[in-house]
Amino acid sequence: MGILSSARKAAFSNPNLTALKPLIFVLLGLLVMYLPSFIDLFNGIWNTNQQAHGPIVLAVAIWFFYFKATLVPQANIPIVPAPHIGWPVLILGCLIFMVGRSQTLYLFEIGSLILVLLGIMLLFFGKPMAKHFWFAFFFMLFMVPLPASIVEMITQPMKMAVSIASEHLLYEFGYPVARAGVIVLIGQYQLLVADACAGLNSLFTLEALGLLYMNIMRHESPLRNALLAALIVPISFAANVTRVVILALITYHWGDEAGQGFVHDFSGMLLFVTALFLIICVDTFLRFLTGLLAKRKTRLGANS
Repeated sequence: MGILSSARKAAFSNPNLTALKPLIFVLLGLLVMYLPSFIDLFNGIWNTNQQAHGPIVLAVAIWFFYFKATLVPQANIPIVPAPHIGWPVLILGCLIFMVGRSQTLYLFEIGSLILVLLGIMLLFFGKPMAKHFWFAFFFMLFMVPLPASIVEMITQPMKMAVSIASEHLLYEFGYPVARAGVIVLIGQYQLLVADACAGLNSLFTLEALGLLYMNIMRHESPLRNALLAALIVPISFAANVTRVVILALITYHWGDEAGQGFVHDFSGMLLFVTALFLIICVDTFLRFLTGLLAKRKTRLGANS
């Protein structure tokens, strides 16, 4: 336990290689354990439209772990190892990984990483440190691949809803538009509302983006946080509709080639810019609203 104790103390204050050796060996073992899984993901389902959000969430999760780690020194978090909790969590995570890896169940194989990392943190640093990183662990849930049946069940209604909304919006602006399922017909052109335009990819990425925004902003009002989290879903829907409408208009006015290629890819960036703008607008409105409610509550308290 003496070696582990020195590693724990050195990890976030004046680290040196000797004291960090136990933790480094554990992390290297973790890399060897999970690297093949992530290689399979990058060459497999993360290379598809349905699960393309995975690499984005992974990159943001790594950054967020680093961001929270930089806050540890000034947070003055006590290091109280919790092996009685850490070992069971770590062992459970390893068992789930073995089942997932052997049966090619990404839900278990990648999901186990959260438990394994949590177990390691509890073993080395304890519950206060794990609590400090709680959102980083929660955020990783968004990168865990879901079974194809669940993805299809969620994606198909979303694509249909985006198609219907886009059709009605274009019709209100006087464009010759019709719809057949998830195919939007505008003029002589047909646009398929694919998974990338209105699927789980955009929903998960935007939900993760919104929750990350909330965590970084550190709003104190639980009501405001809950409302913003709930409104991210319609914000995602509105951003997807905006993307489809813009692509339809570009295709209608400048032809099919203009609506594909760079413009189509750029519209994906526009999707996230639009969503982020809407999140900030909604958050600003909620801040104004909660401020009014707080002032009213204060006045009522003063009058009583």
